[in-house]
Amino acid sequence: MAGVSDHETSSHEMGMHTEQLSGRDQQVFFDLSEEGGFTYTDSFDVDFNKRTEIDVSNMDAKQTNLRLRELMAEGYGTIVLNNPGAKHSIAVGILNRLNLIIEGSLGYFGCGLIDGPNVRISGRVGWSFAENMMAGTIVIEKNAGSTFGAALRGGDLVCKGSVGSRTGIDMKGGTILVGGDTGAFSGFMMQRGRMVVCGNAGKNLGDSMYDGNIFVGGEIRDLGVDAVPGELTDLDRAWLTRKLKMYDLLPAKGVDHFKKIVAGKQLWNYDNLEPTEKKLIL
Repeated sequence: MAGVSDHETSSHEMGMHTEQLSGRDQQVFFDLSEEGGFTYTDSFDVDFNKRTEIDVSNMDAKQTNLRLRELMAEGYGTIVLNNPGAKHSIAVGILNRLNLIIEGSLGYFGCGLIDGPNVRISGRVGWSFAENMMAGTIVIEKNAGSTFGAALRGGDLVCKGSVGSRTGIDMKGGTILVGGDTGAFSGFMMQRGRMVVCGNAGKNLGDSMYDGNIFVGGEIRDLGVDAVPGELTDLDRAWLTRKLKMYDLLPAKGVDHFKKIVAGKQLWNYDNLEPTEKKLIL
């Protein structure tokens, strides 16, 4: 990393922080004419009290997503989607508040690129679920596949069962909660955010993580490159208790047994290391 010595290399605590943005392009995502200026130009104004149900057993993924958009355009703020049949790429790209209840299981890439909806899924989900999620809440009652919450940026992503490998890969913010176990390479290249695993974690946990916190209530197979144990603080305990209680995942014995994993930050200055030091890291 050229010029890394010119920048701060210590980890930030929780809270808001500033970043130098001069010289970068600015892209407008929100409609500044709206009150508060925090709505997308192509989002829908929905009423949570306006509810409907649809059976998508005879629809393909494209038809299902188009029907969801039509219902949101009509102002429906609570939509129940029945019989999804584990179809792939369902409920993607939703950019407004919505209560979405999915009765059944989804396939690959479900609920990707969403910003705002509250989703509850009664079944299981496949690979790369909630990829690039920006905001909102998602609760899955059963298990999830690999790369769960890849590149997550915000919101709460909750799986009450177990998940596959590479959970939270390239995670940039938000919170991932897992009621069961997680597979290998979870938290790989994690940059920000918090991951909580109530069960066990597979090998190479937190490999090459840059920042963020991982909490594990069970056993850890082993840690990845530059992932090290951290101190579980009173603030961590308070946050874990509150967040797990929100989703009925708080263990009966509390959170004192959780282990905290953080970045060792040896890779922050990787380009400045001597060849012998690089060998030790790799």
